[in-house]
Amino acid sequence: MSFNKNKRRLKIRKSIRSKIFGTNERPRISIFKSNKAIYSQIIDDNLGLTLVSCSSNDIGKFGKNNIDTSKEVGIKLAKKATKKGISKVLFDRGGYLYHGKIKSFADGAREGGLIF
Repeated sequence: MSFNKNKRRLKIRKSIRSKIFGTNERPRISIFKSNKAIYSQIIDDNLGLTLVSCSSNDIGKFGKNNIDTSKEVGIKLAKKATKKGISKVLFDRGGYLYHGKIKSFADGAREGGLIF
């Protein structure tokens, strides 16, 4: 039996997405991390639109994907969202474990004013 970390994550991601659905009143925060950057979007699944997005590229920290950068991206996304009138969201961790960079991002988003 071969173990593939990415296949496992995608299976978990599929399970999470079957339960979480972003609406206009409460859109969904989707998160993706690569080796060099962290990306996040606030998505309205009813319309299939990305309402707000932010990444470590936007804050000038491409290639420095660490816990501090993740928190800064969360704060920046929250500020952009509050400017658009979004305060309550659902958090989709994308199949990643809730620790490290993902937890730091979520803490930053809460610190920036998002409620989830």
